[in-house]
Amino acid sequence: MKRLNIKGTDLNVSKIIMGYMRIDSLSLKETERLIRTAQESGINFFDHADIYGGGKCEEHFANAISMNSSIREEMVIQSKCGIRKGATGYYDFSKEHILTSVDGILKRLQTDYLDLLLLHRPDPLMEPDEVAEAFDQLHESGKVRYFGVSNHNPMQMDLLQKSLNQKLVVNQVQFSLAHTPLIDSGMSLNMNTNNAIDRASSTLEYCRLNDITLQAWSPFQSGFFDGPFVGDTKKYPELNQVLEKVATKYQVSPTTIAVAWITRHPANIQVVLGTTNVGRLQESAAGAELELTREEWYELYSAAGNMIP
Repeated sequence: MKRLNIKGTDLNVSKIIMGYMRIDSLSLKETERLIRTAQESGINFFDHADIYGGGKCEEHFANAISMNSSIREEMVIQSKCGIRKGATGYYDFSKEHILTSVDGILKRLQTDYLDLLLLHRPDPLMEPDEVAEAFDQLHESGKVRYFGVSNHNPMQMDLLQKSLNQKLVVNQVQFSLAHTPLIDSGMSLNMNTNNAIDRASSTLEYCRLNDITLQAWSPFQSGFFDGPFVGDTKKYPELNQVLEKVATKYQVSPTTIAVAWITRHPANIQVVLGTTNVGRLQESAAGAELELTREEWYELYSAAGNMIP
């Protein structure tokens, strides 16, 4: 498994991250097998959030592997906070909520510290100085080593970074072959096309310029949880045809190619897997080892319905 350094940290991490949004539907034995298979595939990075399963997923993860200090040291663990459930759901970056959330996360994961804490979705009511106080307290206490965000645009990151004493080192965003706003407008600049609309606020370029590691969530989804595009020959016939063609060339699965398309990008984007299927996990992990040609990368992008000017 290829690894990378998250700039600004001492974390040497796998290009593939295992996400555990749905593991509360598995037995402890099935969950342990999923985690062990990930490790055997070279994955050392594990992603959580306090809202996954209402916290049950973090607890399930720790119980499945009988978490202890020696097991913990073999892992890089991140979790996210900031989303709260209510009548409609809401976001909360208050100091009190961040500190309380981390204490709950650590208790459920049966660990004394997180390698990374991400703020899950932008809170329009955020007070940057209040977030900074929370981060200082978490860092000084040793509860969190490094910090990042998820689904944030450049100005939101700048606004937050202005108050922080710690550098934001990660931004987790949605990105897949069938969801490409991160790169679309940059390829269609000044054109009267749908792809020219800047929906990503140059987030990819900003993160590259500021040494912020991007993590791609929902690498097999089209749209906002509209379903997987791999195998959907009704909605994505041309894309699946090209996926099959390239997969046959390399003697791998289309899933492997879908991952390889993301990891081929020079931004060194990590891929967050949410699968609970061991076979799909292994197919996905293989994608980090395969480097597509430039021509194959563009052919896949075009087959997904994108115009190459």
